[in-house]
Amino acid sequence: MKELVTIMSIIREVEDPRIDRTKLHDLEAIILIALCSSVCGMTGWEEFEAFGNAKIDWFRKFTPLTNGIPSHDTFRRVFERINPTHLQKVLADWIKTLDICLEGKVVAIDGKSLRSSFDKTSNLAPLHTISAWAVDSRLVLGECEVDKKENEITKIPALLELLELKGAIVTIDAMGCQKEIAKIIVEKNKADYVLALKKNHPGLYDEVQLLFKSAQYNLGIKTDSYESIDKGHGRIETRTCICLEVGKWLGDAGSGWTKFNTVAKLISKRKIKGKETEQIRYFISSLPLDAPKIAKAIRDHWGIENTLHWSLDVVFGEDSIHIRKDNSPKNLSIIRRIAFSLAKPRTPEKMTTKRAQLWSILDPNFADRHFFRV
Repeated sequence: MKELVTIMSIIREVEDPRIDRTKLHDLEAIILIALCSSVCGMTGWEEFEAFGNAKIDWFRKFTPLTNGIPSHDTFRRVFERINPTHLQKVLADWIKTLDICLEGKVVAIDGKSLRSSFDKTSNLAPLHTISAWAVDSRLVLGECEVDKKENEITKIPALLELLELKGAIVTIDAMGCQKEIAKIIVEKNKADYVLALKKNHPGLYDEVQLLFKSAQYNLGIKTDSYESIDKGHGRIETRTCICLEVGKWLGDAGSGWTKFNTVAKLISKRKIKGKETEQIRYFISSLPLDAPKIAKAIRDHWGIENTLHWSLDVVFGEDSIHIRKDNSPKNLSIIRRIAFSLAKPRTPEKMTTKRAQLWSILDPNFADRHFFRV
């Protein structure tokens, strides 16, 4: 209850796009109903209206609803016109009130496309966003839209500028392996980085490979390693993380990178039904030589795919939502990420979020006890 009151106070700062004579419903009420509906698994305008009518007495604890629950057309028109930047600020401001400790914790940054948000008739490309995901807290810290004429390289710095990541370990795939991004993470965010390195940096990539070959001959290069083994469903996977301290060994190839301390080589060997495959990946990091810590950061990065993106698609139905007009896809994307950040950490132990959403519909008090903590 306390957090919803806080969210309501922040929502009131969102600029209302309507003219005064057309306002039958308060903007904060419209956004609150959409948010709470999304937490409980609703995905569109008609479902928002139905959920609001089913819980109207509960919603009146927060807002008077003098003219009842808004119609589905009202939800549609309002979300088409709200400035997404204002809603993004709601997400960022609410996260700040939670007082999350990110010291030594992984914040994964990655992009995602909303597949059903495209429109062939108007040549509208799918909405593509970049999210920052606090792995341990299971919270979306921020989101940024990538315009069809841009790419993630230009938008990741903008997202980082919005966040407070002091003490965190920021992980990004090869697209974000850029000197400017590393500099922002270290100097502005006061954080560390682990960035995937591929052949988009051919000079550095070749030098890192050569450095690992040289390290085999005991030339004084400081090394550390860590191995983990996973078993399950007929699969055995062995991950070996070998880390080297950069020092003076990379020369010109390593110049220009802020706080470039370590390179890592991750060897993943997977054996399934007697067939073995091997994958080798390279990373650069500002962290000191600590193979277990870097290996964990690399592994944690995939939480944004396996937890956040998977849940948004499967649990919150994001990939099947065909809402695509004006600002609606962007605004609902932000609403879903706030909803996910409310629902995922509060789902009862040994219960999936999807099942918890179902119980919130069947039992009027379930969502109050768990998702909203009334």
